[in-house]
Amino acid sequence: MSSGAPSTSGTPNTPSSHNEQAGPSTRLLHAGSPRLHGGSGPVNVPIVRTSTVRFENTAALHDHHHRRADGERVASYGRHGLDTHRALEDAVTSLEGGHRAFLTPSGLSAITLVLIALLSPGDHALVADSVYSPVRRVDSTLLQRLGITLEYFSPSQDDLAAKIRDNTQLIYLESPSSLLYEVLDLPALTAIARARGIPVATDNTWSAGWFHQPLKLGANISIQAATKYIAGHSDVMQGIVVTDSPQLSARIATAYEALGLTIGADDAYLALRGIRTLPVRLAQHQRHATAIAEWLQSHPKVQRVFYPALPSDPGHALWKRDFTGASGLISFELSHSISAQEADAFVDALQYFAIGASWGGYESLALIAAPERLREHSIWTGTQPVVRLHIGLEDPVDLITDLAQAFDRLSGRERQRLAA
Repeated sequence: MSSGAPSTSGTPNTPSSHNEQAGPSTRLLHAGSPRLHGGSGPVNVPIVRTSTVRFENTAALHDHHHRRADGERVASYGRHGLDTHRALEDAVTSLEGGHRAFLTPSGLSAITLVLIALLSPGDHALVADSVYSPVRRVDSTLLQRLGITLEYFSPSQDDLAAKIRDNTQLIYLESPSSLLYEVLDLPALTAIARARGIPVATDNTWSAGWFHQPLKLGANISIQAATKYIAGHSDVMQGIVVTDSPQLSARIATAYEALGLTIGADDAYLALRGIRTLPVRLAQHQRHATAIAEWLQSHPKVQRVFYPALPSDPGHALWKRDFTGASGLISFELSHSISAQEADAFVDALQYFAIGASWGGYESLALIAAPERLREHSIWTGTQPVVRLHIGLEDPVDLITDLAQAFDRLSGRERQRLAA
């Protein structure tokens, strides 16, 4: 479904002729807005919860079943979603510039949906080696049992065309990559795939669809963990798959239906609420993260900072070409004199950074990157601990002060160790 087309649930977007002329922020704010009835109505689509859908008569029931079979987004049962779900689907479709959106219970379930929908026993898929690590768990615990082969490759170091086999049915990417934020040359990679007729799916969670639009750069499927920046408040678990064509939408829809995937109307509402403020929140995440990345870059206890918006980052030129901004994720490698235990103590000393594995909310977080996860990245050649930060919406001066005091404590522990 095109981003400006009316919703089939009775909660259509602003008319498409108006939407297409508007800027991206305006489109995002108005996508999925409800019509006025009787001269008035709510700004937000109400939360519509139901398990059962009623029909006026059997003819209406049969009509809905036929329309669903033809790919139309109508509900014959609560699992299919109603007004709140349709509004979120429309907003995300507009955000990503796609054809149709599918809502799932988590980011990992969105990834698994795409893999199951597009791969069959005997198929081969090429996967960037720096993807979100749980993809490898889906591979080892599920796909291998089904006779599906995933082959991991380095998008920046390997020849993608040479790795494609006769049975390659999918290329799966993530840009920027997990943990180290390697920026991929997406137009070059998708051109190789399109020449062979192979669909490309990419994880777009880092940019939230706002700073990067992979479907416009040749990808066929964009995947997001809406848990992160779309929801934006660390209170929702949700994934989203956006397709670029009716053909791929039909394939995803078949698996989506068979797997019984759905999300609650309350979670759909929270994600819809979050997406309306996505541009202003991401702008502040970027401002704060850039200031902190620049500060970290000059610190003597930091060996390297991973953040594509820095001119020194290896992916900066590609980021500048293909992205309009950077999110709040920063990683940095500590200097050679710092042990793993001292790195843990550094994170423990932080006061404004909570210790947590997620990101994308309003709050700042810190975590030590697991060494085994780093080794999955072919671009990783370091030996020192890597700290991942999510920079939230707090005052950056306070965050820098917090990091500085944790580094001071680290220096004290280091002096004690060397003196012992």
